[in-house]
Amino acid sequence: MKPEHEKKRDLVPGLHRGADGLVRCAWCGDDPLYQAYHDDEWGRPVHDDRRLFEKLCLEGFQAGLSWITILRKRDAFRRAFDDFEIERVARFGEKRILKLLADASIVRHRGKIEATIGNAARALDLIREHGSLDTFFWSFAPASHTRPVDGDEARSRTTSDAAKACAKTLAKRGFRFVGPTTIYAFLQSMGIVDDHIVGCHVQ
Repeated sequence: MKPEHEKKRDLVPGLHRGADGLVRCAWCGDDPLYQAYHDDEWGRPVHDDRRLFEKLCLEGFQAGLSWITILRKRDAFRRAFDDFEIERVARFGEKRILKLLADASIVRHRGKIEATIGNAARALDLIREHGSLDTFFWSFAPASHTRPVDGDEARSRTTSDAAKACAKTLAKRGFRFVGPTTIYAFLQSMGIVDDHIVGCHVQ
């Protein structure tokens, strides 16, 4: 049997072998919570409007932070934002904003909180027009998608044409914290694009 350092050397850039022996995309490292997110959620197709809206909001809260920070607070975010029920969030007023700003279990950033509330109202507009957020967001899925060949490509790719088009459409409709990098991360996580590196056990 090869020593552990030789096993790791056999992996292509961008992959990591965990203590459990499974090869994963390297970004999740050895954190059990991050690994579970990678294995069970990231890149899995999501079609539920509430979960799509939740992830869009959480990606906005991540701006300037790491995703693991948001992931560790996700249950608190769900409690604070009524499990991201879109119609309920759209009705949040100043009293609720002040309550959220006092909640140390989430990211207390007025701009991001107000953007989440405003984005809920804009999401309702999309649902009325397209029938669902699912229909809208999946319309940006590439006709065909090639996974990054290696970790170098994966690290250098921060957005895509689909993400740019989606971000531009959302911005025109009044959504906030929806830049092309944020939207690319959203499309990756919701399975609209598949960016598990070739060799990852989830692939």
